[in-house]
Amino acid sequence: MIVKNKAWLAEQILSKRSFLCVGLDSDISRLPSSVLSSDNPVLTFNKHIIDHTKDLCVAYKINTAFYESLGVKGWEAFQATVNYIPSTHLIIADAKRGDIGNTSLQYAKAFFEEAQCDAITVAPYMGEDSLKPFLSFEEKWTIILALTSNKGSKDFQMIEDTEGIPLYNQVLERTQSWGTEDQIMYVVGATKPEYLSEIRKTIPNHFLLVPGVGAQGGDLEKVFNHGANADVGLLVNSSRGIIFSSSKPDFAQAARTSALRLQSAMQRLLESKF
Repeated sequence: MIVKNKAWLAEQILSKRSFLCVGLDSDISRLPSSVLSSDNPVLTFNKHIIDHTKDLCVAYKINTAFYESLGVKGWEAFQATVNYIPSTHLIIADAKRGDIGNTSLQYAKAFFEEAQCDAITVAPYMGEDSLKPFLSFEEKWTIILALTSNKGSKDFQMIEDTEGIPLYNQVLERTQSWGTEDQIMYVVGATKPEYLSEIRKTIPNHFLLVPGVGAQGGDLEKVFNHGANADVGLLVNSSRGIIFSSSKPDFAQAARTSALRLQSAMQRLLESKF
C-alpha cells in the first residue's frame, strides 16, 4: 500500500510540476447534455474529466454533497469515481464531517475503510474528541477547516479573543498537537492570501488545502508567495473553474485547457523556488 504522506505529496508535486487539486463538484444540473443519456451521468462526466486532467494534477477532491443528493445512484457514482482515480493521486472526500466520538468513528470508517479515500475534510467546532477518531487512522489525512473562503467566514472565524488572536488561529494552534504533520492538513481559502504569511508562523510545516482559485477569484501567485514552505506545502483546488469550462461535447478538452493553464502557472512558480 502506498503511504501518501508529506514526503510522497512533495515528490508528486515536484515530479509533476503541479500542486493542483481538481474538485469534482459534479452538479448534475450543470452537466453537459452529451453525458445525460448515460446510465450514470455523473460517473461518465467524472471519468472524462479525470482522463483529461490526471497528468496535470496531484489530487482530486470529491464534494460529497453533489453525490449524496442523488441517493443510491450518487453514492455509486462517488465510489466508482474513487475507484477510477489513479493511485498516483491523493483522493480527498470533501465531506466536512465532525460529530461526537462514536459517530465520527463511523464517518472515518465509511470514508477511509469502506470508500478507501486518502483524506477527509472535517469541521473542528465540536473539539478534540470529535476529530480523534479520524486521526486514529495514522496513514490517512484529516483536513481541518481553519480559514474558509466563503463570505460568512467572518461570522466566527475572525472573532478575536482578549489577546487579539482570531478564532481560526486558535484552531491552528490547538489542533496541530492532536496529530502529526503527516496526518493533519488545513483548509485555508485562497481569497485570503494575505493571511497565509501569519498562518505559516503558526503552522510552518503543514500542508494546506487552498480552495478559491478560479471561479472564486483567488490569486495563485499570492497564495504561493505567502503560503509555500520547504515541501511546497500547498494543494490548490479549482472545481467549477475547471470542470465546467464548457457545457458542450468538448467539455473534457475544455477542462484540460483550464487545468493546463493553472498547471503551467504552477510550474513557473515552482521553478522560481525549487
